[in-house]
Amino acid sequence: MRIVNPLNYPFAILISGICFFLGVRVIKLTNVIILLSTMAIAFISSTILANNNLQNNRKIDLDNKTLEIELNQVKKEAQLLVNKAENLRLEAKKLLHDSWQMELLTTIEYSCDRTLELPQKIEDLSNKLSGGDSLLSVEELENKLKEIKKKKKSTAGVALQKIQQIELSLMRNINLAKEGQSAREAQVFSLTNIITESAGLLQQLQNKLRTADLTNSQELNDLQALTQELTNLQENVYLV
Repeated sequence: MRIVNPLNYPFAILISGICFFLGVRVIKLTNVIILLSTMAIAFISSTILANNNLQNNRKIDLDNKTLEIELNQVKKEAQLLVNKAENLRLEAKKLLHDSWQMELLTTIEYSCDRTLELPQKIEDLSNKLSGGDSLLSVEELENKLKEIKKKKKSTAGVALQKIQQIELSLMRNINLAKEGQSAREAQVFSLTNIITESAGLLQQLQNKLRTADLTNSQELNDLQALTQELTNLQENVYLV
């Protein structure tokens, strides 16, 4: 198992934080013991999460190396988005604390929550797309079609009619198989676009949050609209 940075895994930090609270408030451990314990928990849980992610990446089998590479890259980008969303949430909580800013804060937190769901959504899609053996193999069908065409040259009568029917059936199946592959390619690349656009909007939102006059209602409305745009984009993953 490989050791990783716990800060890259918010869930691991959450677990260690809960353990720290229980150790201090409930069990009442000494400071040294609780600090060492929570650090160990953070490293262990983040390592487990990292290795689980690695195993999930290895399970992808799209019978198409290009798509597999693309989907693995999307998974990595989604995890980076999770980290950015957590940073944005923390910044928003620090900057938005007045009563008239609560609606914007709630919207941003909701959008961050949707971002946290992206890795699992992508994993679910990977499972649906995985397993090229469940689809018709274009290469195998085309080889069979070549064999059928060779047989046609030395066949006549009723046997020829049967071979022609098989030929038509093979051609139809080849088209269906190609359509199936095209559909998977469209899904993966649509997902790539959504993640890329989400990263851009998230960065734009963070930049605007840092520079906007948060006492100005119009600028708050602009931030609200930008956050809603990000949320809508993230929810498009369900449509993919």
